[in-house]
Amino acid sequence: MDADDAPAAPAATRHPASDDAPGWERALPGGLQARAEQLVGAVRGGVESSTQTRPGPAELVELAVNVLRAAATTAGVPADDVERQVAESLAYLRRRLSGDYEVDEFGFDEDYTVNVHLPLLRPLYRKWFRVEVRGIENVPDVGGALVVGNHSGTIAMDSLMTQVAVYDEHPRHRHLRMLGADLVFSTPFVGTMARRSGTTLAANTDAERLLRKGALVGVWPEGFKGVGKPFTERYKLQRFGRGGFVSAALRAGVPIVPVSIVGAEEIYPILGDMPAVARLLGLPYAPITPTFPLLGPLGLVPLPSKWLIEFGPPIDTSAFGPEAADDPMLVFDLTDQVRETIQQTLYSLLMHRTSVFL
Repeated sequence: MDADDAPAAPAATRHPASDDAPGWERALPGGLQARAEQLVGAVRGGVESSTQTRPGPAELVELAVNVLRAAATTAGVPADDVERQVAESLAYLRRRLSGDYEVDEFGFDEDYTVNVHLPLLRPLYRKWFRVEVRGIENVPDVGGALVVGNHSGTIAMDSLMTQVAVYDEHPRHRHLRMLGADLVFSTPFVGTMARRSGTTLAANTDAERLLRKGALVGVWPEGFKGVGKPFTERYKLQRFGRGGFVSAALRAGVPIVPVSIVGAEEIYPILGDMPAVARLLGLPYAPITPTFPLLGPLGLVPLPSKWLIEFGPPIDTSAFGPEAADDPMLVFDLTDQVRETIQQTLYSLLMHRTSVFL
């Protein structure tokens, strides 16, 4: 037989379930393997699927879920968790498309906060900063309360981590409604996301309305003086302003819960400032850190410091009455009491901290 007459050797094919295929492909059921191969082959070959072979939405969803389950099994992740996450994501998209969600008078979107905002922050909270929370039982289960904390870190990451701590660690999964500066709401994209996740303008009237409605309100009275202070002044509290937050708590008759945060000072240690750049950009400061601007965009990655967040015993204000908010001496004394409580707790936490990054 001539060589030309010899039967052609079959072309080598690679089935999704072959030995050299990825583990997640080998884990697919046979029927789905064949269907996935058919769809992928059509796409690669530029072939338009006919009506008979064109997949429907249900089939695509089923295929996607099974691929994710197989990939999760290969990676050692429980497949049921992946399926639950997919189901929750699809349900969230359905609610957004149908408008089946609520936004309160301040712009707070609880559905967005629970399903998008907090999940985006959790990897930082759990894996990067490895936040350890103490005294969460001091945060009331119900009713309004004012959570007052120290501020630091160049970028206000401490407020966001406190928000995650209150929701994730508190048995009632309460939302922390934070008070933000004007700059937050004038920044494109950031302002919109902040308002949707529960932040509102740092004004006494808004704070009182939230507290009277039974919300947990978070305030960081040091403001930009705290987040923008140099590294040489780390964990030394700046002035707490004129005590407006205390007045709001007194008028609403709610407790004040001091919170002390250790770890945020080290994420972007400020070594210097560029005032000319800050004025040009309309910012309160333009920091120089060990990694920024030296490393460019990489310098924006926070250092993985170990965080401790401790909620102190609440300070009762109900016994004073709403009229006490007009007594400047009482307001000053309560402000100073909150500030000293936070400062002393910071010193205590620093003494027990064994390492900045471990």
